[in-house]
Amino acid sequence: MTVKTDYDVVIVGGGHNGLTTAGYLARAGLKTLVVERRSVVGGAAVTEEFHPGFRNSVCSYSVSLLHPKVIRELELGAHGLEIMERPVASYMLLPEGESMVLPRKPEAAEREISRFSRQDALRIRAFDEQRQRLADVLRDSLLETPPNFGGGFGDLLTLLTTGNRFRKLSPAMQREFVNVMTMSIGDYLNEWFECDPLKGDFGWEGIVGNMVSPYQAGTAYFLLHHGFGEVNGRKGAWGHARGGMGAITQAMARSAVSKGAEIRLSSPVREVIVERGAARGVILEDGTSIRARAVAANVGPKLLYLRLIDRSVIDSEFMRQIEGWRCRSGTFRMNVALSETPRFNGLDRVKDPAKALTGSIHITPSLDYLELAYDDAKRGGWSKEPVITMGIPSVYDDSLAPPGCHVMSLFCQHFNPELSGGRTWDDVKEEVADLIVATINRYAPNFKSSIVGRQVLSPLDLEREFGLIGGDIHHGALHLDQIWSMRPVGGYAQYRGPLANLYMCGAGTHPGGGVSGIPGHNAAREIIRDFRKRRLAA
Repeated sequence: MTVKTDYDVVIVGGGHNGLTTAGYLARAGLKTLVVERRSVVGGAAVTEEFHPGFRNSVCSYSVSLLHPKVIRELELGAHGLEIMERPVASYMLLPEGESMVLPRKPEAAEREISRFSRQDALRIRAFDEQRQRLADVLRDSLLETPPNFGGGFGDLLTLLTTGNRFRKLSPAMQREFVNVMTMSIGDYLNEWFECDPLKGDFGWEGIVGNMVSPYQAGTAYFLLHHGFGEVNGRKGAWGHARGGMGAITQAMARSAVSKGAEIRLSSPVREVIVERGAARGVILEDGTSIRARAVAANVGPKLLYLRLIDRSVIDSEFMRQIEGWRCRSGTFRMNVALSETPRFNGLDRVKDPAKALTGSIHITPSLDYLELAYDDAKRGGWSKEPVITMGIPSVYDDSLAPPGCHVMSLFCQHFNPELSGGRTWDDVKEEVADLIVATINRYAPNFKSSIVGRQVLSPLDLEREFGLIGGDIHHGALHLDQIWSMRPVGGYAQYRGPLANLYMCGAGTHPGGGVSGIPGHNAAREIIRDFRKRRLAA
């Protein structure tokens, strides 16, 4: 029986991966519709005015992982995207007015580190070079579809290709690759360095958006996940999209629409239509039915399978694994409007104060500090001395704030999405926001008095407003049992779920979170392949 359809593919969610998928599908000639629940496209990669005259990247706030192939093939530059590299990697705020500023240039970074440890200054270049060599192994697999357990000959070839990349490493590098994939970031950094601030700076990478101790096995992997990115051809660099992260998704939307894709805003999906064991479209919350030959979900696995699909139509073992999918990033997000630049203690002693403020500004003084933050939160609470990373994008992008004023992004850990004692995040989020402000004020005494407006996003706000279950910015923790062929479920790692004609194109698939566009790119390739080979259920 032939069922009339409105579209070839309907995409649930207009975040950056959904828009990437739409761009590729439209270029392949497929009639594509994106339905987005919010009044603006972009998902968590969006720029909005949060106080009169002040605009900022609301959730995601920095660029590195966006794949150059996606930028090139979707012609994002022609649609208005401009990415600027940040000259400073990080500016670490330390007790008693001390600080460590790490520039991008290796020689300058070595000189700065030598103020704290001559030994670490001699090791940092080897550490960075080795990290990039190992990240290159991961980088080569990003645009490949992972092999499925129990798959066929193609899956075997993928395994052999991956194994061959590993084989080409020297024995020493093979050992190091295994170490960085399995060790805790704390133990790994302790083998390399002795300087607490340096270990705190790198250790932050293992726990950002990841509510775990820095001594949890597997957290060293984040050194590679954050290392596979690049900005304007420079590997490992981080940058800023002029106009904020929304500039990326606006360019993606214009690119997709220019090739024939349609986008409907303020169109939340109530359920995925399932008939005869296959996805056949979606029903919006207002009752509108949209029929399609295939459905691609740019939402997390838990949101898709536990809220949008009748669980009785899916295998119970698959549902058991989805129910056990871990979503808990411990993230608390704030944006603040400032009447002046923060005057951090000791900033006047920094060689180039203006340049220092262009990097990520960290309150991550040691691994012990990171560990204590986790200990505070793990039993249903939050860190009393939170881990905070800040960015002031208005120092190099004057489109975000009025003259003389600034916007600041605050990305904070650890804040348990499941509070104890019957409390909810609606009850305590302003109290917690005040704690974060007070923490920063100890390092910049003018900070609190310079705030003219703020936007506060608790883990619960991130779930309600952006569909991030548990406030998880990755759509699911990037732990060893939830990456590559296990993302989201072993046997379903190839952007297809257990229902025919249903695809996943978001961060809950390989290679995971971050504004990369890679899940959307890879999912689109699989969808196009199935259409061309007529593999969809009739």
